[in-house]
Amino acid sequence: MSLPPYCMRTCKPGDVLVSGVGVTSAIGQGREDFLSALFEGRHAFGVLKRTGRQEGDTCFIGAEIEALQTLPGVDEQRMRGMSFSAEVALATLTEAWQDAALDQVDPERISLVVGGSNFQQRFLATSMPGSARPSYALHFMDTDLSGVCSEHFGIRGGVHTIGAASASGQLAVIQAAQAIVLGGVDAAIALGPVMDLSHRECRAFRSLGAMGSDRFADAPDQACRPFDLARDGFIFGEACAVVVLESEESAARRSVRPYGRLRGWSARSDGNRNPNPSLDGEMRVIREALANAEVPARSINYINPHGSGSVLGDRIELEALAGCGLSHAPINATKALTGHGLASAGIVEIVATLLQMRAERLHPTRNLERPLNASFAWVGQHSVAHRISHALSLSFGFGGINTALCLGQP
Repeated sequence: MSLPPYCMRTCKPGDVLVSGVGVTSAIGQGREDFLSALFEGRHAFGVLKRTGRQEGDTCFIGAEIEALQTLPGVDEQRMRGMSFSAEVALATLTEAWQDAALDQVDPERISLVVGGSNFQQRFLATSMPGSARPSYALHFMDTDLSGVCSEHFGIRGGVHTIGAASASGQLAVIQAAQAIVLGGVDAAIALGPVMDLSHRECRAFRSLGAMGSDRFADAPDQACRPFDLARDGFIFGEACAVVVLESEESAARRSVRPYGRLRGWSARSDGNRNPNPSLDGEMRVIREALANAEVPARSINYINPHGSGSVLGDRIELEALAGCGLSHAPINATKALTGHGLASAGIVEIVATLLQMRAERLHPTRNLERPLNASFAWVGQHSVAHRISHALSLSFGFGGINTALCLGQP
């Protein structure tokens, strides 16, 4: 029997389980297709073709989702008013909802946290250029996507959006986990939506030196190369992912088989508006996440890093991992296959970590031909068998946001 909203039942941070996942990416739609793509080292990089992604002679590279294979049960009239990000979010949330059997949970006891903001820029630019239509005000606000999802699934617990640039997804998971620990809800959903960039954001990221240059314009499949000496910036990749969190007691009521356990986490600010990384800030969240999880660094046997392909960011991240005594742990880079989903990246990589944990296998790292630091235990061009006992997942965002999560077996 579910509890009324005012009745709080708390649990320890280490008791938070992941009971459902959903993922839609350019390399695979749905967890089974996505996992196969990871192990095969599949990619979808090419010149971006979606309307509004190029202007003039630009040639931005990235990975785009093909036509959605699963559409949510939404009537045609309502679908016409949805953005691409909303369509993908509903399809992805549907997978996670069914996976966790959330139709058996009181909607008053389910919450939703959406990670990110400004993720419908291309949709707004192409579908409502110079528009003063009333619907523009709905799409412009940061409640649009959370409203679409909560309306479709009848979610009545806390629903909100949280922003932390490329750490938005992982911060949404941390917020959802805290809701479970406090006992305000039985199930908390964290959603990382597609960040639908227009040519304007692509141009700005490239001008800033964050996005990869035209260096690989004739070989787009070679452009995305985290931690390789030839990297020159992140490569965009459309992706959306969802995780469902709940307590062990709650999952047991529905006999749901969990994917993993959130052992500990940390989120800290560098006090910095700019995009430059901080070695001190990254080491701080790594150490705090491990301490909160009560897991020593030597017990971590898999790392899913931020690994964006940033010239400076990748180097600082490896220095932070080495400084925290984590050079020994097998490490790969999911963005080498999916591209960088920005707001969604943190949740996509948590899903990748959990699926690898269940499959007892690690995916390869494409284009890692000359590692920035060869002393790390890289998973190179081929997938390898490996049982993960404790994993560390990292996300870093513009504005000095650092987050770290420690995951363990359920």
